[in-house]
Amino acid sequence: MARKPLHEEHENLERWLVSYADFITLLFAFFVVMYSISQVNESKYKVLSDALINAFKNAPTSPHAPLSIQTSKNTAGAQAQKAIVVKKSDVPDPNQKKETEKMKAIAKDLTSVMEKLVKQGQVKVTQSSKGIVVEINASVLFASGQAVLQEESIKVLTAVAKVLADVPNHIQVEGHTDNAPISNVLFPSNWELSAARASSVVRLFEVNGVAPERLVAVGYGEHRPVESNSTPEGRARNRRVTVLIMSAAQQKITDISLAAEASRAAASAAPQVTGGQAGARRP
Repeated sequence: MARKPLHEEHENLERWLVSYADFITLLFAFFVVMYSISQVNESKYKVLSDALINAFKNAPTSPHAPLSIQTSKNTAGAQAQKAIVVKKSDVPDPNQKKETEKMKAIAKDLTSVMEKLVKQGQVKVTQSSKGIVVEINASVLFASGQAVLQEESIKVLTAVAKVLADVPNHIQVEGHTDNAPISNVLFPSNWELSAARASSVVRLFEVNGVAPERLVAVGYGEHRPVESNSTPEGRARNRRVTVLIMSAAQQKITDISLAAEASRAAASAAPQVTGGQAGARRP
C-alpha cells in the first residue's frame, strides 16, 4: 500500500501579534493604575494646606506657649479633619514684670530729685528695654571746654548718687560734645573732653556711695549727636552727659565653656540612628 505524502506545515508568520497584544494590555493597565494614583482629593488637600499655613503663621515665640488641637469640619466631605492651631500665651513673665516695676520706681525717684531741672528742660528722664536714661545738658554741669563739675551741679548729682547707691544695677556714664573742635594741653580733642566729663561724674558717684564695680565712664566725643550741629540749639543739645541705669535683665549672661561647645559639636556631627537600628542600640 502506498504511503500518503506528508505535507509540510506552513510557518505561522502572525504569532508576534499575540505577544504584542499582551504587551499593549499590560501597558494600558499600567497607565490606568498611574492615573488613579495621581488623583488627589482636593477637599482633603485644602484642609491640610490651611492647617499647615495656620501652624506656621501663628508659631509660638516662647517655648512655653501651649499648643491646642481643635477639630474643624470639612463642608465638602463627611469626614472631619483635624487642624493644629497655635495660641500665644498671654501670661506675662513675672520676673520681667517685677524688673519693669522696679525700674519705674527708680525713674520716679530720679525725676523727683531733679524735678527743677526737668521742668527747665535741662534734664530728660526716659525708660526703655535697656534701662533708664538720664540725659543732662552739659551746661548744667560744666563750664565751656571744662571737665570740672560746677558747685550747683555737685548738689544735684549727689542726690542722684544717693538714689543709685541703693540699687544693684550697673551704671554707664556717657560724655558727648558738639562738633566744635578743641585743642589744648588738657584736651587735644573732643574725645578727651567727653571722657573726662564722664569720669568726673563717675568719681562723684563713687564718693557718694555707688559701688565702683558698677560704674563705667565712656566718652563719645561729637560722634553720637541727637540733633544737627548746624544750629546753636542743636549744638547745645548735643553737649550732654547721659547716665544709663541698665536693666538687670540686660546683665544676665550665660557663659559657655569651650569644652561644652566641643562636646555639643561632636554630638551634632555624630551619625543619626535609623528606626531599625534604634532598638538594638537603645540602652
